[in-house]
Amino acid sequence: MKQAELFKKLLPGFIPLFVFIIADEYWGMKVGIAVALLIGLGEMGYTWIREKRLDRFVLLDTALLVALSGISILLENEIFFKLKPALIELILCSILGVSVFSSVDIIGSMTRKYMKGIEMNQAQEKLFKRNLRNLFYIVLAHTVLVFYSAFYMSKEAWAFISGGLFYILFVIYFAFEYFKNRNSKSKDKTEGSVISFDLEEWLPVVEENGRIIGKAPRSLCHRGEKILHPVVHLHVMNSNGHIFLQKRPLDKLVQPGKWDTSVGGHISFGEDLEKALRREAFEEIGLENFSAKPLGNYRWDTEIESELVYYFVSYDFQKIKLHGEEVMEGKFWSPTQIEKQLGQGVFTPNFEHEFQLLKNRKIRRLDYLLI
Repeated sequence: MKQAELFKKLLPGFIPLFVFIIADEYWGMKVGIAVALLIGLGEMGYTWIREKRLDRFVLLDTALLVALSGISILLENEIFFKLKPALIELILCSILGVSVFSSVDIIGSMTRKYMKGIEMNQAQEKLFKRNLRNLFYIVLAHTVLVFYSAFYMSKEAWAFISGGLFYILFVIYFAFEYFKNRNSKSKDKTEGSVISFDLEEWLPVVEENGRIIGKAPRSLCHRGEKILHPVVHLHVMNSNGHIFLQKRPLDKLVQPGKWDTSVGGHISFGEDLEKALRREAFEEIGLENFSAKPLGNYRWDTEIESELVYYFVSYDFQKIKLHGEEVMEGKFWSPTQIEKQLGQGVFTPNFEHEFQLLKNRKIRRLDYLLI
């Protein structure tokens, strides 16, 4: 899973610990445990109300909180409560260890399940495994420290090691990786060394009839080398014949900030048309389980790239849910609104060309084929 998502998952588990430290300082162990327990149950209830589901991590965290808090109160010994973060991390450490040192890739399976459309080549998988291995050692070392602090160190030291130190270690590691990668790229440019494409997405190289004749890294296809590669476009229309357009993010290499087709993206090497279309539709506008009609293909050449565009139309507009990272903005445009803005720099030239194709085909009715 992504680093930000990992932090988001782990952070709620430490909130009851900090609450316990504060409450215990003023009202004693029993009150501190009771308040921490209420916070844990509150987090679980909040997740259920907001997302209509029980988050497994929150559920496990709360269950351990209930069990260890109960033991601590019965035996009047807070050590069991203090061991809770170590036990949570021990479980996380076990998952990381199994994923790294065995053939059962639990983390990889979770990534593919919750981050649909994410695929890695061999080099990326190797880098991913290396990061998981490093995280395993970090979490393992921190778990040992938590166990030690729970038995042999002060409550304040335990609180820092259990909570703050955990995030400090993660920040240090990811900062180190970031600057190491940046310095590596800078060194490559300075020395003029051969650029490695191992970590890039590879695209199929095709002839105009669609026959695959090879593959090339994405960056090479965007250098004006006229390497023809396939892409998919999807036009989502409502029952009034209005077309949903997306506004391209300002950091895009091609046509930033302009309005474009509902969905557009490259076909990865080894991917078929349908899989690429469904992946791009989900990544950009959250569209799943939709029907679409293939309308044809054409060649599109610019100064940057050469594309073989396969374009489709769909009327499943009710299911649109924009993904902020991929799409800046989105809305429906009537054909009249589009006509008034043609040639004004509002739309991408590619969309304007495709809009004429849609007009020529008189795409209005719902008589489309399922794919």
